[in-house]
Amino acid sequence: MRVASTTQSPPQTGADAIAVGIFEGEAVAHDVDGVLQGLVDSGEARPALRRVATVHAGGRRYLLAGLGRRDEFDAERARVAAAAVVGRAREIGTRALCWEIPHHAGATGFVEGTVLAAYEYRAHKSGAGEDPALDELIVSAHHDTSDEVELAAVVAESANAARDLQNAPANELTPTALAEHARALPGVDVEVWGRGEIEAAGMGAFAGVARGSHEEPRLIVVRHEPAQASGPLLGLVGKAVTFDSGGISIKPGAKMSEMKFDMSGGAAVLQATAAIARLGLPVRIVTVIGATENLPSGHALKPGDILRARTGTTIEVLNTDAEGRLVLADCLAHAVELGAERLVDVATLTGAIVTTFGSTYAGLIGSDDAWCADVEAAGRRTGELVWRLPLHAEYADAIKGRYADIANAVENRRAGSITAAEFLKRFTGDVPWAHLDIAGIANDNGKPYTPKGGSGFGVRLLVELARALT
Repeated sequence: MRVASTTQSPPQTGADAIAVGIFEGEAVAHDVDGVLQGLVDSGEARPALRRVATVHAGGRRYLLAGLGRRDEFDAERARVAAAAVVGRAREIGTRALCWEIPHHAGATGFVEGTVLAAYEYRAHKSGAGEDPALDELIVSAHHDTSDEVELAAVVAESANAARDLQNAPANELTPTALAEHARALPGVDVEVWGRGEIEAAGMGAFAGVARGSHEEPRLIVVRHEPAQASGPLLGLVGKAVTFDSGGISIKPGAKMSEMKFDMSGGAAVLQATAAIARLGLPVRIVTVIGATENLPSGHALKPGDILRARTGTTIEVLNTDAEGRLVLADCLAHAVELGAERLVDVATLTGAIVTTFGSTYAGLIGSDDAWCADVEAAGRRTGELVWRLPLHAEYADAIKGRYADIANAVENRRAGSITAAEFLKRFTGDVPWAHLDIAGIANDNGKPYTPKGGSGFGVRLLVELARALT
C-alpha cells in the first residue's frame, strides 16, 4: 500500500473516499454543506467505535467513523476504527482512501490500522489481483505528520511482510527459503549456516530437532550495526519451525495444518530487524533465527534421547513436541556468544499460554525487572500487549533431568509456559533476557485489523523497543 501525508484538505487529495472520525458529544470538525453533521444528528452516523456510515457531499464520498469518547481514545482505538473503515471502503470499491486526522489525535493508529486491515494473502488464489484493492492511503492533517506517518507505515508494512512469511505454506517456506528471504533484505548483513556448520558448532539441541527432516536446517544471523549507534547490542532471537508435526510425539491431526505458523517468532524478529534497518535507527542489532522442520522419520529425535547443547548442558528429551525450546537454547547461547547485551526471544512456544491468556496478551517471562518493564512499556505503546509471569526456584527444579542436566518437558503438565521459560533461561547467561510466548496471538487472533491468518505480532513491539534504546 502506498502511504503519504499532506496538509491539503481531504477533498484536494483526489482520494476516492474520505474517512472522518467523529467523537461522542462533538460536532464534525469540517462539515460539508451541513451534510456530515446532518447525518450525525439524524442518528444514521453514530460515534460509537466501529460504526461507519457512508454519504456523498460536495461531490465526494465520505465515511463517517465512530471513535467513541475522546477521553478514552488512544492509538489502539484508532486501529480498530481504521479497520472498520477499511471494511466499508472495500465494500464500495475504494482504491485511494484519505483519513482526515482529528484535532489533537495522532496519526499512528490510523495508519497502522489501515495498512494492517487492508492486508490480503492471495499468493495462491486463482485470479489474484483481478479485483480492485485498496492500495493507497493519504493522511490529511493541519500540521506536518510526515515523520509519524512514515514510521507507522514502515512498521505496519514490515508486520505485513511477516504475515506473508507466516501465511506461506510449509512446502514453500522451507528453512532454506526463509534464509534466502533474509539474504534479500536491504541494509543488513546476513550469515547462514547449514546442518554441517550447526553440528560442527556443537549445537546438538538444534541439530537434534532437525534430524527428522530431509529439509536442511538453517541458522540465520542478521546484523544491523550503523556507525552512529550507541547503547547496548540488542539480541533478537526467533523460533522458526517452518512445520511442526510434533516429531515422534506426533500432534493430533486436527488443525495440524496450522503448524506452519510455528515459525511466527522467526518471522517477527526478522521483519522487525528489517524495519529497524529501513528506518535507520541508531541501535545495534544481532538477530538469530533457528529454522527447521520437526518431522518423524527413521532419523528423528526420540523420547528418551539425550542431547548436548552448545553450552555443554545435557538435555533429556521427554517429548519431541517440546522442540522449540531445544532450537532456542542454542540460538540464545549463540546470541550471547555474539555479544548481545540485551536479549528478547519470540516464539510460539507453548499451548499452555493459549489457555492462560487467549489472544489478548502474549506471555512475558524474564530475568531482569528493568528490561522486562521496558518490554512491557513497548507493548503498551504499540498495542501489542504482554503480561509478565514469574520465575521461581521451584519451577527451575521442575526441569531437572533424571538422566541429564535438564529435561525438555514437565510430564505433569504443570506451569507449562513458565517451566519452558526456565529451560530457556539456562542458556542466557548473565544477559538481561525477556521471553515472549506468542502462541495465542500469532495467528487467527480475532483482532479487527488482524483477524485471520498470521498477525505479524511482535514486529511493532520490537521496533518500539529498539527506538527506546536510541
